[in-house]
Amino acid sequence: MDFKLEIAQLLQEVTQLSKQEIVDAIEIPPNKEMGDFAYPCFRLAKQFRKAPPLIAQQLSEKIEKPNFVEEIKVQGAYLNFFVKKAFFAQEVLQEVLLKKENYGKSTVGEGKTIVIDYSSPNIAKPFHVGHLRSTVIGNALYHIFEKLGYVCQGVNHLGDWGTQFGKLIVAYKKWGSQQAVEESGIQELMRIYVKFHDEAEKAPELEEEARGWFVKMQNGEKEALSLWKWFYDISIKEFDRVYDMLGVHFDAYTGESFYNDKMDAVVEELKQKNLLKQSEGAMIVDLEEEKMPPCLIIRKDGGTLYATRDITAALYRKKTYDFHKCIYLTALDQNLHFAQWFAVIKKMGYDWWQDLIHVPFGLVSLDNGKLSTRHGNVVLMEELLHQAIEETRKIIEEKNPDLPNKEEVAKKVGIGAVIFNDLYNSRIKDVVFSWERMLNFDGETGPYVQYTHARACSILRKGQCSLPEQIDYANLTDEASMEVLKLLGQFPEKIQEAADKLEPFVVTRHLVNLSQAFNKFYHDNSILNSQEPIKQARIALVIAVKMVLAEGLAILGIQAPEQM
Repeated sequence: MDFKLEIAQLLQEVTQLSKQEIVDAIEIPPNKEMGDFAYPCFRLAKQFRKAPPLIAQQLSEKIEKPNFVEEIKVQGAYLNFFVKKAFFAQEVLQEVLLKKENYGKSTVGEGKTIVIDYSSPNIAKPFHVGHLRSTVIGNALYHIFEKLGYVCQGVNHLGDWGTQFGKLIVAYKKWGSQQAVEESGIQELMRIYVKFHDEAEKAPELEEEARGWFVKMQNGEKEALSLWKWFYDISIKEFDRVYDMLGVHFDAYTGESFYNDKMDAVVEELKQKNLLKQSEGAMIVDLEEEKMPPCLIIRKDGGTLYATRDITAALYRKKTYDFHKCIYLTALDQNLHFAQWFAVIKKMGYDWWQDLIHVPFGLVSLDNGKLSTRHGNVVLMEELLHQAIEETRKIIEEKNPDLPNKEEVAKKVGIGAVIFNDLYNSRIKDVVFSWERMLNFDGETGPYVQYTHARACSILRKGQCSLPEQIDYANLTDEASMEVLKLLGQFPEKIQEAADKLEPFVVTRHLVNLSQAFNKFYHDNSILNSQEPIKQARIALVIAVKMVLAEGLAILGIQAPEQM
């Protein structure tokens, strides 16, 4: 039963509001003494021309109490509904235990496609900690929308084209070797790329040579493209190793180079629609009406820019996927760039411009330089993940040295801690890495939620428990059990809320709250040593919590070990 919907039905009969308006206004009180659900009557003051407390009183007298409601109380301007506890327990538990990993799934997105553009590292440069946020937020949103029935298309828009590849070719020919690149991969490519910049300060003609090689690439010259493809393949191989560790996958690796043969048609369309203007030798779209700087489309030298490629990519994606929404995960400082080319799409006459959504996020920083790296200021993602695993391994050796599959658990917990830490706050907030906080098994962390899941598994394993055939739900009406049940019941709406707000932290925080409530339930109630009918009911609750924690972690891209 959707309790909010049922209460909305009752209120709809005595107000002139729509059911959805009422559902949206219904709150879950912060204090259990105030009921299970509350309807604030402030918004009815204008309609009824009365004080909200008086409206609440009158509504309570008009409503016929249904069989699932224990009591309806008026508290100030609020109409508070107390649901029959055993009835509530039955409704929630039956739903979770019946649907298992499908609990929280919905059909709201059926027949609609969401394109998510995330991660997008630059080819021939190391995958560093700065790429983490786009990668894990995008991955979590992918799972959230998938859970709601949308068809998701994860796109890795790689930075795989541009003058930097001309520089890299020059650097390789002057200071590199096939053997060094094959042995050291991206590290060697980065070394020679940095050397190019050092040398170009002394010999500026190198820049011209680099531009020449990029022109060869654009013209399809065999050697230039062969070297570019080699650098590309080396990079993808290294990126995939990191993606495997993070449990991230993509449906398409369509980077900037993919749109090379598609941009001329877009530039032509902009000309045909009289949107292109010449400015100091370059071609722009004027955005003065939108109170923004102009959007640069073609450089003085005839080269294209990020905006040209992004507009082309958006047109391609709309034609290919006919998306409901196309979401872009990048850092906050790119807000203007996206606002500009979204405005160009609008000027081109495409009404789907409003389905393009930029999802910005804050920066990643390290606390007091604890994270050591051989690469100066660049913290490599792979090194970070290995260090997280190593730190977790130390904790396991200290707390549970006899744990089976220690290596596997250290990997799940260490990597999970990094992901959870990133997704714990609103994405716009900056993320700080603190090993002490991130790997705390008692704090609001990934390891804490994973440990709670492992605790539920341990109870079931110890008692050799399976799902009871009969459950007396009256045995789950104590305060600690009801708190767990309420949070289990809210799980589906939290997934929907996370999608609406494009904020995975809604799910992350909910898992912490559920873990805290379950640990209180575990502390307050004997489970395996209680009398049989009570034991069976509590086992059913443990099974439900185990399922929801595992599924919630999976949505975030985190694995749930059964032992820790």
